[in-house]
Amino acid sequence: MKKLIFLLILISLFSAITVVPQTTETIRVGVFFDMTGATSSFGIASTNGIKLAVNEINDSGGINGKRLKIYLEDDEGRPENARTVVQKLINENKVHAILGEVSSTNSLAAAPVAQEAKIPMISPASTNMKVTEVGDYIFRTCFHDPFQGEAMAKFAFYQLKARRIAIFRDVTSDYSKGLSENFTSTFRKLGGKIVATETYAYRDQDFNSQLVKMRRQTPDALYIPGYYSEVGVIAKQARKLKMSIPLLGGDGWDSPELWKLGGNALNNTYITNHFAVDNQAAEVQNFVKKYEAKFKVKPDSLAALAYDSVYFLADAVRRAKSTDGDLIRNALAQTRNFSGVTGKILRLDENRNPVKPAVIQKLNTKTSDFVYQTTIEP
Repeated sequence: MKKLIFLLILISLFSAITVVPQTTETIRVGVFFDMTGATSSFGIASTNGIKLAVNEINDSGGINGKRLKIYLEDDEGRPENARTVVQKLINENKVHAILGEVSSTNSLAAAPVAQEAKIPMISPASTNMKVTEVGDYIFRTCFHDPFQGEAMAKFAFYQLKARRIAIFRDVTSDYSKGLSENFTSTFRKLGGKIVATETYAYRDQDFNSQLVKMRRQTPDALYIPGYYSEVGVIAKQARKLKMSIPLLGGDGWDSPELWKLGGNALNNTYITNHFAVDNQAAEVQNFVKKYEAKFKVKPDSLAALAYDSVYFLADAVRRAKSTDGDLIRNALAQTRNFSGVTGKILRLDENRNPVKPAVIQKLNTKTSDFVYQTTIEP
């Protein structure tokens, strides 16, 4: 009888205790970039930007009480790998959203997988128009090629007074093709002439024959809408052929590796970009300071775009109050006046492309810096 009374007292005591459930739920974010291939500099900078943003958000309490957790996959810069790793992120890691890639070709390979699974995918830096046209679950936080190509064409025509341009593009790259097409369209509308168009392929190292052909046409400038891994070598070979004209490019040039590959051949060169580290705006300099303290190097545009992408996603998840893919997608599409270190996204257009500004930068080979020249508004 005493044992029974004792048990009843214990049961009574335990039932009086209010148990507060401890949630261990996280917001799982898949991340895929080239971490070991020819454009690994892009992947490393992007993941650094993502890690910095994730740490800040988690340290401030997370999103709606939930912490962000990233799952990183290396696609080695190969489209077939990009598709495979995104399948893994969705099927095995059960991610709620995906960030990646930089290369438009790799994003195009992976986007159909995310679209089919109805998992929102945000590319920080793929500028080819076709990327978001894959479907309504595919977004980006960078401006797209039509605007980037238009911005450089206007700068070349109005600021550099160029009237005759040669174009040297990567035939294997959707990014390069998109930029060259939009540059060409705008430059011709302004009254300029494309006097030569030559192509090369990813990982090529000898560009002399194409450069000689373009030199014969005496262009005022050479537009090279490619990636740093080839551009640095092209610049050196162009200068050896006494081509002292301005070399023009896009955000694919923005990498610390470019200086090692191109050296002094990068004098008299200009690019369109998303972010200027020498922009004195308080939010930009605060980001630069935090990034340098953590990674011991200045952030480039890829790091800044990836950093913004995390906050762009976090803002949508917070408004959606859910990790459901449909609700996050809807919140992303309704984004307005989102302020990031790469500029304010006023809104997203019908294809989920942000309406935001671009900057023109000049390369300074003495300091290995990209120097702000001007801003081109949308």
